[in-house]
Amino acid sequence: MNEISEITPDSKRYFLTLAYRGTRYCGWQIQPNAPSVQQTIEGALSVILGTATPIVGCGRTDTGVHARYYTAHFDSRQALPPTFVNGLNSLLPDDIAIYTCTEVKSDAHARFDAFGRSYEYHITFRKDPFQHDRAWFYPLYRQLDMDKMTKVAGFLTEFDDFKPFCKSDSGLDHYRCDLREARWEYLPDNSGLVFHISANRFLRGMVRLVVGACILAGKGQLAPEEVYDALEKQTSPGKKLSVPAHGLFLTDVRYPYLNF
Repeated sequence: MNEISEITPDSKRYFLTLAYRGTRYCGWQIQPNAPSVQQTIEGALSVILGTATPIVGCGRTDTGVHARYYTAHFDSRQALPPTFVNGLNSLLPDDIAIYTCTEVKSDAHARFDAFGRSYEYHITFRKDPFQHDRAWFYPLYRQLDMDKMTKVAGFLTEFDDFKPFCKSDSGLDHYRCDLREARWEYLPDNSGLVFHISANRFLRGMVRLVVGACILAGKGQLAPEEVYDALEKQTSPGKKLSVPAHGLFLTDVRYPYLNF
């Protein structure tokens, strides 16, 4: 799908902020044989505006990945009523929520203008029927060496090329990312862990592979030094683990001209 939308002289551009629970969707982007978040929102927009209305998201998320904070833009020739957000929410399922709709400059772009993105990965140490699709249940947590996991997270910000943590079929021109944060946090009462990571951009599958490398290091199946060496040489660390998608949340997207 074409990610570049062009605004016409008689239309205006709008930014949406929203959240979604990705369990039922094949990800953000429209796919031919599965429901997507993009497709669902476009359908609701087209009903309200009375015409097919493409929408451009700030990035792709994989099947089952969630977004606590997501941005997208669309163009409309008609003025939006004050009840637009409520009307849009009334047409959307319970697992997608629109928070705001803001008119922006005509060349604003939800994907290309974003200079910062943040993710969290949630791991729970106890089986919880209310979190089964929002956190990775890891009962063998006592086998994890948190010092090694913290060590791997700690030196990630020393690098700016992350080819070892990109899915092999991505077809990118480069693998550079300005990684600004990577750290582990214990949840209250040691009930689980949250991995925090922020960068200007992320490669396909990168966050899940980074978390997987930390887990492998914590289990003693991959030395932290092997991860460091792989990043220095831009080669595979040998063992790889892509952790389940349902523990991953997009939590923030930053722009130079807007603070939602």
